[in-house]
Amino acid sequence: MNHSQQPMAPPQGNIYTALLAGGVVLLVVHTLGRFVYTPLLPYFISDGMLTTEQGAAIATWNYLGYLLGALLAVRWHSIPQIRIILPLALLAHSITTLGQTQLEQPAVLGITRCLNGIANGIVFVQAPALILEWLVSRNRAALSGLVYLGVGVGLLLSSILVSTTRDWLEGPARWWPAALASLPLVWWGGRQLVRLDIPDSVHTSTDRSAAGNALLTRASLPLFLSYAGAGLGYILPMTFLPLLASLSLPKGHWLTGGSWLIVALATIPSAWLWNYLGSKLGDLPALRLNFMVQLTGVLAAVFLNGPVGIICCGVLVGGTFLGTVLLTQRIGRALQPHQGPRLSAALIALYGLAQIAGPWLTKYWLSRGGTLTEAFSMGAVALAAGLAFSLMTSRPKSG
Repeated sequence: MNHSQQPMAPPQGNIYTALLAGGVVLLVVHTLGRFVYTPLLPYFISDGMLTTEQGAAIATWNYLGYLLGALLAVRWHSIPQIRIILPLALLAHSITTLGQTQLEQPAVLGITRCLNGIANGIVFVQAPALILEWLVSRNRAALSGLVYLGVGVGLLLSSILVSTTRDWLEGPARWWPAALASLPLVWWGGRQLVRLDIPDSVHTSTDRSAAGNALLTRASLPLFLSYAGAGLGYILPMTFLPLLASLSLPKGHWLTGGSWLIVALATIPSAWLWNYLGSKLGDLPALRLNFMVQLTGVLAAVFLNGPVGIICCGVLVGGTFLGTVLLTQRIGRALQPHQGPRLSAALIALYGLAQIAGPWLTKYWLSRGGTLTEAFSMGAVALAAGLAFSLMTSRPKSG
């Protein structure tokens, strides 16, 4: 597109409204839909609703749905398709979240969590991709990482909702606070996103270029493999850290619920921090630093016994995993500028596939008599591999 063809920059208010709307829908699907399960799991187990193995299996079903949703987003990657599918996915999220309040049987809950994961996967791909293309058309792509601030705020909100209602709710009723909070947020955020105006010339040229280009190239393959390592590496603490605290610390220890609050507080500034570091250091150097910090956090849970290891893990993993997402997405787009939403969907699909392995391997390890602390070492190995592949990734010309 020639400079003369580019639209005038919209008012700052419009930009931040779009970012806020994206942050709101990510807050809903990724925290009130997905990660709220992490602080809820110890209570489901103490209520007698689930066993540890069943809890891990249900987490795997949710991650499988996330993978399927991301794969569907690879198929439905054009801007006109996103405008249709995104609202439907938000509706599906709302229905399945409400349904969980009535479900107690593990098998039925697992299927519902899978459907909820499909909606999450679609929204987590399509909402940031839509906003990124909208910002690119306005020369504001550097702001794109701020959309992930919604996840950090959502983790804090999920922690508050679970901790403040833990003594007067039980079993499936524990889902109600997240379900009720989701509905108005979905309605407002979805309405704002479908109204974003992206010039036809932008998404038409992107769609045509994407149709004829391979996603996996010599330049992009190390980045894909690095992202796979990140997916497996972060998912163990993000699924099982409160459970690890409940199993390894005295009954009633504040870290049983407090560990998730630590993760949430560390996550809130992380999108801004890694967005800033990417702009100052370059996205690829910042990504390598991100892997090193995140790896240190998981190793802390493996080798530092008791509260110190859990706190370090919560701070370092909570403060980095969103940075991995936003930096990898931008590097990928810089490597293949015309792939746009299709590349984002493919990266997240691979991320989702790696995440499925985490709960499944944990369930298998626990069934063989292993400990949850030992299972975390698999995450450390995966992050070390992700760091190695990030070192093999070529620096894109624009980042």
